[in-house]
Amino acid sequence: MTIIRYGDEMIMIDAGLMFPENDMLGIDLVIPDITYVMENKHCLKAIILTHGHEDHIGALPYILKKLSVPVYGTKLTLGILTGRLKEDGVECKNLRAVSGGEIVPVGCFSVGFIRVNHSIPDSVGLSIKTPVGMIVHTGDFKLDYTPIDGKMTDFRRFADLGARGVLLLMADSTNSEKEGHTASERTVGAAFNRVFQNATGRIIVATFSSNVHRIQQAIDTAIRYRRRVAILGRSMVNVVNISLELGYIHAPEGTIIDVEDIRSYPANKIVIITTGSQGEPMSALTRMAMSDHRQVDVIPGDTVIISATPIPGNEKLVAKTVDNLLRLGANVIHRREEGIHVSGHASRDELRLIHNLVKPKFFMPVHGELHHLFAHAKLAEEMGMNRENILLGENGAVIELTRDSGKIAGHVQAGVIMVDGLGVGDVGNIVMRDRRQLSQDGIMIVVVTMNRATGRIVSGPDIVSRGFVYVRESERLMEDARSRVFHVLKRCKDDQTSDWMTIKLNIRDALAQFLFEQTRRRPMILPIIVEV
Repeated sequence: MTIIRYGDEMIMIDAGLMFPENDMLGIDLVIPDITYVMENKHCLKAIILTHGHEDHIGALPYILKKLSVPVYGTKLTLGILTGRLKEDGVECKNLRAVSGGEIVPVGCFSVGFIRVNHSIPDSVGLSIKTPVGMIVHTGDFKLDYTPIDGKMTDFRRFADLGARGVLLLMADSTNSEKEGHTASERTVGAAFNRVFQNATGRIIVATFSSNVHRIQQAIDTAIRYRRRVAILGRSMVNVVNISLELGYIHAPEGTIIDVEDIRSYPANKIVIITTGSQGEPMSALTRMAMSDHRQVDVIPGDTVIISATPIPGNEKLVAKTVDNLLRLGANVIHRREEGIHVSGHASRDELRLIHNLVKPKFFMPVHGELHHLFAHAKLAEEMGMNRENILLGENGAVIELTRDSGKIAGHVQAGVIMVDGLGVGDVGNIVMRDRRQLSQDGIMIVVVTMNRATGRIVSGPDIVSRGFVYVRESERLMEDARSRVFHVLKRCKDDQTSDWMTIKLNIRDALAQFLFEQTRRRPMILPIIVEV
């Protein structure tokens, strides 16, 4: 998410989500903290979208519950967004479709949409004319000279902007450490053809549901080899249906069949296109690999193509899925060197070309981890840009630009909001700390019933353990733990300690020390005193 502001008017560029990191236990997804936006919502004139990937539109179902502003995007981007909003029961009547090459006025800004290639069709970069100068935002992009839909990145538009003068370039940095040029999406089709030609059984293709061009190539190859296509996975079904309806995917009638009908065809006449290329625990491919899918079983002779590169952090999940598929007798093709995946992001040669076309006065690398931003900044410096004109800002940084100067002028509240089920932002650091402790050493609950008037023990202490030790095999440990609790309660009574909170703290401390001495573990200890 990026905010462009001049005076009392501002626009938002994209609003995506990210998937939780490994230590975010139980978290479903992560969205940006929009505190600054809400504090200045009277200034927000529009939300501008560059493309339909989840990391660029995924937060909008949560944001549009709180904000009512126009949302500009291309036809497919808004089609995917509409589906997401319906799923979440969010109504937004102010979606405005635009096309590459179009320019729309938004407050004091003039926003132009520049056609670019990416791993999803209808992607755009942006030109934002402001009162102090032109800002160019590439969005996620690559330079594909043989695109599937025949629509190349609009080099002429970038060059025209550069000739007129660009104050600031904000450019995709995802592949800034990769030398050379990113391969064309069309090369994946050639790799599919080689695999399909040699496959004797069913073919299962796993890819991102938003990779519409990849899905189209899988369908085209299936048609070439007279195979029917079944679509599997909720997000995959949704995107394919939207793309068929809007004309971004083409398939002759009868090519796509219901997954329930695949048993009606010979194995060598079936292709299944599915989600799960990242080994996501609840995805269709992962459940198939675990023999836990109610509609599709992986059988010996199946060929599985995982047409994606693992996102950093997902490598173990993907490897586990591959291993499970191999155990079931499938032939698994998942390495990039097989040609079954290419990136949707520009490599260093393409970034050099964009810098040369746009010729910005100032440059701000965006979209990537910090090491990607640094690598892109270094590339710009190697091309002759003054280091003082390269602006590196992390989340929350305020970049102040005039016609002649640019600097980091401060910071605003930024960060992430964790979403867990229906709860948005109600899980913070303390809850995450408790979850991590529970996941490491479990919990022990101590229940004591005491007479309110006399302080005498009526029943207990009863100890319940979960995720710490198996009680039936640790009866001696449990009995010794009860004895420790009895000792604490007796000492508190002798000391005339009647405050329940103090008694509970004494129980917790004594039990924690005892359990660590005996097991070298630190379970969460939860003392409960019931008064009667």
